[in-house]
Order: sequence, then C-alpha cells, then structure tokens
Amino acid sequence: MTGIGATASTSFIVDEASTAIALGSGDVPVLGTPKVVALVEAAAVAAIAGMLEEGQTSVGTNVTLDHLAPTPVGGSVLATATVTSVDRRTIRFDVDVTEDGRTVARGTHVRAVVDRSRFLGTS
Repeated sequence: MTGIGATASTSFIVDEASTAIALGSGDVPVLGTPKVVALVEAAAVAAIAGMLEEGQTSVGTNVTLDHLAPTPVGGSVLATATVTSVDRRTIRFDVDVTEDGRTVARGTHVRAVVDRSRFLGTS
C-alpha cells in the first residue's frame, strides 16, 4: 500500500450531544474533545478507504491532539487527515480541525491495518 499524501475530510455541525457537557469531558457547552477525536479518526478512515485489501480494516492505535479553540453549538467544523507515512501495517496521519479557516485542533493519528476476522476472533 502506498497512499502517502492521501487526504480526506469530514464536516460536522456541533450539536448539544457533542458538547463537553454531554460527553462528560468538561462543563462548557462547546465541542467536546472526545468528538474531535472521533472526527479526526473518521477522516483518517476515509483517507485510506479503498486502499486496504479484502478482509482488512484499520484500528486506531494513537491520537496526539492539541484542542486549541472552542466551537459553540451550531458551529461547523472540518476535520482533515493526511497520510504522512506507511510502514508495513502502520499508517500515520497529520490531522487538523478548522472552523471557517481557524484552527480548532491539530495533531497526529496512527492506525494499524489488521485482518478483520482475526481481530474479531471469528477466524
């Protein structure tokens, strides 16, 4: 698998269910960090869609993220993941989340390519 430079984005409008209050990660009504992590993981999965072999999937193994700015309910964010390296079954990404061009979060993400059946213990 090559894929270096592959990029994908996912957009999201912040709702009450994705706030720090609702997610238990704080007491303010803004986009919660757990949702930010989920958004960058979704973007990473989309970036490598179609690159994996039949029977393979990827699982997240590491997220390093700086959540730099709040996004209120109703705000629209864009999470982007770009493949920076592929080493056998390890795929590394640069990730960022923006709102109207303003950086909300940035960091790195690592995914491991696994055999779906073996991972789930069904083979």
